[in-house]
Amino acid sequence: MTSPATALYKAPLLTTPFHSRLAPFVLTDEFLRWGGYTTVSCFTDVATEYFAIRNSATLYDISPMRKYRIAGPDAVRYMNRLLTRDAAKIKPGRAAYAVWCDDGGKVIDDGTVFRLGETEFRLNSQEHQECWLEDSAIGFDVVIEDISEAIAGLALQGPLSCTVLKELGLDGIADMKPFGIAEFPFEGGALTVTRTGFTGDLGYELWIAPDLAETLWDRLAEAGRLFRLMPVGSKAVDMARIEAGFIQTNTDFMAAETVSRISRRRSPFELSLDWLVDFDKGHFNGRRALLRERETGPRYRVVGLDIDGNKPAHDALIYHGRAKQIGFVTSAIWSPTAKRNIAIATLDAAYANRTEGIWAEIYLNRELKWHKIVASCRIVDRPFHNPPRRRATPALNF
Repeated sequence: MTSPATALYKAPLLTTPFHSRLAPFVLTDEFLRWGGYTTVSCFTDVATEYFAIRNSATLYDISPMRKYRIAGPDAVRYMNRLLTRDAAKIKPGRAAYAVWCDDGGKVIDDGTVFRLGETEFRLNSQEHQECWLEDSAIGFDVVIEDISEAIAGLALQGPLSCTVLKELGLDGIADMKPFGIAEFPFEGGALTVTRTGFTGDLGYELWIAPDLAETLWDRLAEAGRLFRLMPVGSKAVDMARIEAGFIQTNTDFMAAETVSRISRRRSPFELSLDWLVDFDKGHFNGRRALLRERETGPRYRVVGLDIDGNKPAHDALIYHGRAKQIGFVTSAIWSPTAKRNIAIATLDAAYANRTEGIWAEIYLNRELKWHKIVASCRIVDRPFHNPPRRRATPALNF
């Protein structure tokens, strides 16, 4: 007899509303699991997909993201209790990046917040958050709905992304500011467009009802035919997000509710997200703990590193003076655009501003043997790549 847990583990993965359009392009057979869905890791070649993000226009399926509608008379009060930033400062028709913490001031997850009206928000996250959102809503006059299955999403990213949307017929799209939200009529329904993304480039995210997803894909494919619009997988997007200096849940930090060791939890200060904490707005989850941490200082800081050589420092240990371990790398690539060996790392806070004497211990597997490389590195500002087109308004049209 199969146990319920075993049956759940063996349950087939779901497919997104765009799967029928994506599947024919997957020549590598590289798929991965995201929130119970099967998504594409790489379609043909990672390098080709990466350079498409930086030089033309690309489509990335973000439908597995969790999406929560939060509405009601107390929506602003509730969001201010949930988030570390001031939700009242997010105006209707605007989006923002945010994190939320447990009572110990440790980050549960990060995501984007859309303010769709005076009393309506949408919270988008990588992981399931419904239980935490419901628990946080006690005493507030709000309704929380998981609308993840009711909205399909595509990230349209790259310098030609605005051009493709203009070809699609979205009037005025070039004048949308970063983190803006707009709605357009589409095939008898509505297409919501946000100027957001995870690549650090000019880009948009498109949100549509699932029954119109295939039609949207087909219309975009036609509009982008002359501009070499192509689908990309998570590997290429990950390269772009590292260049942008963005951290990722369960890669650069672990969600506080899922860690196996308490010491792995991180606060916004330890993730170098101080700018997302607003103590002046009143009480929020984790405020007391973060006030104490502000006085004593964080244990860690997340920093950007330039590393000598061209060997990506995946999972490298970071030392000061080649003797004392002071941290570790969480994300690393050789940046094809910045022409630098870059990494995102967690360091002991006492060493986060050091200007010299920092080394990376990199291990490489060559012919089934491990070889150690010790490379000098420097703490640098993020993002590593920040093209002006990312924020240009009106958006550049090629």
